[in-house]
Amino acid sequence: MSEETFDHVIVGGGTAAGILAWRLTEAGRSVCVLEAGPPDSSFYHRVPAGFIKTLFDERVTWQLASQPNPNSGDRPIQYTQGKVLGGSSSVNGMVYNRGQRADFDHWAQLGNRGWGYDDILPLFRRTERRDGQGEDAYRGRDGRLDVTTSPWPSEVVDAFMASAVEHGHAFNADYNGARHDGVGLYQSAIGHGRRASTATAFLHPAQRKGAAVRTGALVTAILFESNRATGAAYLHHGTRRQVHARRGVIVAAGTTNTPKLLQLSGVGPAQLLRRHGIDVVHALPGVGENFHDHYSPRMVVRLRAGIDSLNAHVRGLPLVGQVARWLLGRPSVLALSPALVHVFGRSDPAFDITDYSLVFTPGSYKQGFIGRLDDFPGMTCGAWQMRPESRGYVRIASSDPMTAPLLDPNYLGDEKDRIVLIAALREARAILSGAPLAPLVESELFPGDQVQTDDEWLAFARQYGNSSYHLVGTAKMGPQSDPMAVVDDRLRVHGVQGLHVVDASIMPVIPSANTYAATMMIAEKGADLILADS
Repeated sequence: MSEETFDHVIVGGGTAAGILAWRLTEAGRSVCVLEAGPPDSSFYHRVPAGFIKTLFDERVTWQLASQPNPNSGDRPIQYTQGKVLGGSSSVNGMVYNRGQRADFDHWAQLGNRGWGYDDILPLFRRTERRDGQGEDAYRGRDGRLDVTTSPWPSEVVDAFMASAVEHGHAFNADYNGARHDGVGLYQSAIGHGRRASTATAFLHPAQRKGAAVRTGALVTAILFESNRATGAAYLHHGTRRQVHARRGVIVAAGTTNTPKLLQLSGVGPAQLLRRHGIDVVHALPGVGENFHDHYSPRMVVRLRAGIDSLNAHVRGLPLVGQVARWLLGRPSVLALSPALVHVFGRSDPAFDITDYSLVFTPGSYKQGFIGRLDDFPGMTCGAWQMRPESRGYVRIASSDPMTAPLLDPNYLGDEKDRIVLIAALREARAILSGAPLAPLVESELFPGDQVQTDDEWLAFARQYGNSSYHLVGTAKMGPQSDPMAVVDDRLRVHGVQGLHVVDASIMPVIPSANTYAATMMIAEKGADLILADS
């Protein structure tokens, strides 16, 4: 059995791992990164529109499914998580959305010192290289990750935003600035027309500085001596290997695989571990609990013949032209995020902060399912509640590391989630049928005019909603007084030594945003904490 020793072993080569590897290597630490998937070497990992090819490719993604639940139509909900260098940052929609001040102040109020908005704003700024827009007090100019607003002149986009303004949503030029609410264009991790992942921005530079990166390396267990994590056992292209850590092990495997690995390694709910014949290193009942996500049904509208939408540019000669434009560095559908416009609104005007998101694309997907574009002009608008109350779980199904875990997010299990989502869908329909869009629209295809009452909207949401791939919470951060907390506010796993978790699983409550930006912030802070502690 091959064995090596480094200062730090990072399990996972994804969004958080790239930043961790760069910061630790930059500080002079020796680092080994273990990634189950391959290198991010495909053309589709560079071109932003390549997400359509990679999102459901089992070679570079974990393709998982939830347990059927009556709250979501007794359907298995599909999950895609990156299994490639860069992780989900190499296959996702690239939207850069931090969330609201209140999100992170709430984290601090839950007992997590140093995680309030004023504490973490400098970490957001440190990561990004924003292209001159926005206020310097909020935006980073010198970071390694490009954040841009991709140009795409479109009468459909302009009309949607005008309709949203008519419905009371003020235009917001920078939702990552002082204000989060309103309507505007999404910002994306795209630079010079190419995807900016944490692999390209951080991990590959860390490799050039000496970080050891092992692809095809599936970690099967964290190694412990007594209650101290000392390394990891892994399969490397089928060969059993071990790697040891002088200063500690960092788990950055993502919201589904992090709790799975902790449980397989003897850290988790004692009854669950014993049921699968796993020796308990430390009983932590919260490992795998608190699982939540943004659940999103999507509406589809057919546009009149001849209206220019994305659908007209993705086949045949028009696509050839778009490829040529991309190669010349000109605006192109190949350089776009799948979401172009946001509306952040309130389900009740009396609320102080927004509680739902509308996500607009000037192209129509079949029944709103991303990845399958219609062959006629259309547009798609998804809706999700920003801070869902429903909670589920991630639990191992066996002691075999090759077996997928059991997932149940319990979407729409809480009544508040149902109320807010119905309000968001009603607002989406109002905007889509507004006067500025009327000359462009032929009909609402999905769900269609037959859906009118709250019960009908809820039935539609249950039957056709899908994951937004914003999975969080399964290694919840919180004080030791919280029986369901897994890590403390320095991201150390409660009850053991030498073990940190640094990824989206530590979020105690999901931010009112896509989770990409917040995960990078967690990695920046995690690196600081680990360097200070070890």
